Amino acid sequence: MDLLHVELILIEDNPFEAELTIRSLKKHNLANKLVHLDDGEEALEFLFSKGKYADNIGKLNPKVILLDLKLPKVSGLEILKALKADEHTKNIPVVVLTSSKEESDVFESYNLGVNSYIVKPVNFESFSKAVAEIGLYWMLMNEPPVI
Repeated sequence: MDLLHVELILIEDNPFEAELTIRSLKKHNLANKLVHLDDGEEALEFLFSKGKYADNIGKLNPKVILLDLKLPKVSGLEILKALKADEHTKNIPVVVLTSSKEESDVFESYNLGVNSYIVKPVNFESFSKAVAEIGLYWMLMNEPPVI
């Protein structure tokens, strides 16, 4: 996979929520260059070109990473910590999109350098609308730094 052309990375283990997110982004033509990863260990391998992704071509430069916190194997907070500690990935915008309203998760996410923290709406329409707005903002309106 050519990392230079990946624009959005979705790291979400819940298949239903991942499908809703992807469907909402596709509806607004924001998912053409999307990669979905469903566990924390695989996400780290992809983000840092390790394991089965060791042959990734180019340097990772997505417009945004949508990150769930509650992931199998490696937590979203650990992924965020690794991203923000690495010189090549620290400026990639990361939006936490999670069901956790825990103050400690919010605080730790911002302490680690997250760009935005959004609690997933419970109902379908609100969730779809929130994802579309997140996608529109981060994919079209935000001006990311050149990495």
